[in-house]
Amino acid sequence: MKSERIVCIDPGHPSEVGRGTQGKKITEMWAVWDAAKKVKQLLQEQGVRVVLTKNTLEQFVRNRDRAETANRARAGLMVRLHCDALAGSGFATYYPDRQGVSGKKRGPSAAIIAASGRAARVFQASLARSLAGVLANRGLHSDTATAVGRKQGALTGSIYSEVPVLLVEICVLTNPRDEAFMSEERNRWKVAEALAQATLDALDAQ
Repeated sequence: MKSERIVCIDPGHPSEVGRGTQGKKITEMWAVWDAAKKVKQLLQEQGVRVVLTKNTLEQFVRNRDRAETANRARAGLMVRLHCDALAGSGFATYYPDRQGVSGKKRGPSAAIIAASGRAARVFQASLARSLAGVLANRGLHSDTATAVGRKQGALTGSIYSEVPVLLVEICVLTNPRDEAFMSEERNRWKVAEALAQATLDALDAQ
């Protein structure tokens, strides 16, 4: 009998690092909450059990607690949803490729680093196929390509994770073209469908 597939979807913000990116019309917090609900629906239709790290748009959850939600669920994958604030455009995926330190915690383990890398490579390749010609592909990166990751060695949500973990920046919300794209319901469904398929592909690769 095939084991149950479990995914933790983490709509980022608000957390200890703030409320996230602000576009001119929509916020990161709103965009990723909307995406999380859509992805949850799509994955559940495929028989996946989905756990969210928060229950309402405004719920404050620390990044350590987000990781521990995935750990308690024994998720096959934790997908952290964010929107970027850069000069560029498009989506990107980040994963831990080394241990980092947050507080007194060092992590993730070597096994989780390896599993996260496998998942992230498949996830990003799947997104690139689904979103070709829709959103620009900014590639696959280590956590150390982020400001927090450079400082700590890995993102806090990765350090505390005991399950394979990746973070996807869905778009650059400060880019007017990306924000206009994400402002349309039909486009948000396109992105959610791509995220759901990438998640399924990454689960299958574990």
